[in-house]
Amino acid sequence: MKKLISLVIVSAIVLSLCLCLTSCGDDSSSGGSTTLYVYNWGEYISDGSEDSLDVNAAFEEYCKEELGLNVKVNYSTYASNEDLYAKLSSGAVSYDVVIPSDYMVARLAAEGLIREVNPEENIPNFEYIDDDFKGLYYDPQNKFSVPYTYGTVGVIYNTDLVDEDEENLGSWALMWDEDYAGNILQFNNPRDAFGTAQFYLGQSVNTEDPEEWRQAIDLLKDQKAVVQGYVMDEIFNKMKGGSAAIASYYAGDYFTMYADNDLLSFYYPQEGTNVFVDAMCIPTSAQNYELALEYINFMLSEEVAIENAEYICYASPNSLVYENEDYIEYMTEEVHPDAMEILYGYKDLGIPMEYYFDLPDETRNLMNELWEELKIESTIGVAIYVICGVIIFALIALLVSRIVIKKRRQYYFDKYSK
Repeated sequence: MKKLISLVIVSAIVLSLCLCLTSCGDDSSSGGSTTLYVYNWGEYISDGSEDSLDVNAAFEEYCKEELGLNVKVNYSTYASNEDLYAKLSSGAVSYDVVIPSDYMVARLAAEGLIREVNPEENIPNFEYIDDDFKGLYYDPQNKFSVPYTYGTVGVIYNTDLVDEDEENLGSWALMWDEDYAGNILQFNNPRDAFGTAQFYLGQSVNTEDPEEWRQAIDLLKDQKAVVQGYVMDEIFNKMKGGSAAIASYYAGDYFTMYADNDLLSFYYPQEGTNVFVDAMCIPTSAQNYELALEYINFMLSEEVAIENAEYICYASPNSLVYENEDYIEYMTEEVHPDAMEILYGYKDLGIPMEYYFDLPDETRNLMNELWEELKIESTIGVAIYVICGVIIFALIALLVSRIVIKKRRQYYFDKYSK
């Protein structure tokens, strides 16, 4: 009987603990907390460095004071849209907010990897987004995304290393200029790298013609002889430090590099270039949908949106930002004299601008195959140089060793033969 009573008591205690854990869970009023998982590009949010606002910490404070929630933002970064896609499509991880580029938004929506946001109903601050960035091709009904920033791709060059009279300035041709062999950086993602070649060739970056893709890969293979490396975030240190002279990259990031090296300059290639929108989305696997909506709306609030725009230096589609006089003054006087013109005035330059569209599976597979072919050949090329260097070094060492041995033998022979 005592054993039965003890069993009942123990069972009651265990049941009480289970109910307590269940009720507490993510309930901040009971001392628990909720973790919001955010996945974004590198160097793409105001993070508290250099006297900036720590946006994620500010959101945590906002949740505590305004919503009565104990929230922790778990923030991680990726280097390309393809990296983001690989994570989401694998199903191995779960994020609450992601920020893909336009064509990737379309692909994620088509494959059911992001859920509807319906910002006109659920995001009050969506009203401040410029109409030019609503209903775009990748989300025509404004169902799946909320614009975060937009930008363009151009060429960055070091005026101390590139002659201002260089005939290829203003063209994509500078990226293939043999005079700067070993000093040129190319994108380390297929869509942007192919884009540089396709614009140079006068092709559409959304072509479905296999022959045009092969022409582009041939041009990229020709470029390998002058390329120092294929980079993404590594470009910052290389261009800041002057270890590379020329690179194709995003206009907003140019200002970050310029802040540490005012010898850097920027232009939009005359043949045309890419314009893109990065947008906030909620993955289908998100565990905190309502909180994700709060985060997205918070990112569009005036102070936060301006802090982000000033920190990352990308163009903002938010009227609370680009109409703000303090923001305009800061960008012009603190960032770069031509900052507003570069970020917002590109439409007046008459340079062709094209969005990346989500490619059909067949075309995308071809692009990826050709890209792997390029990268494998690049790896093999480097390996050959390394192997040749090792062989040459070994032969020299062997030759020196034989000479030394021969001299020693001759020395002892002469010494003891007398």
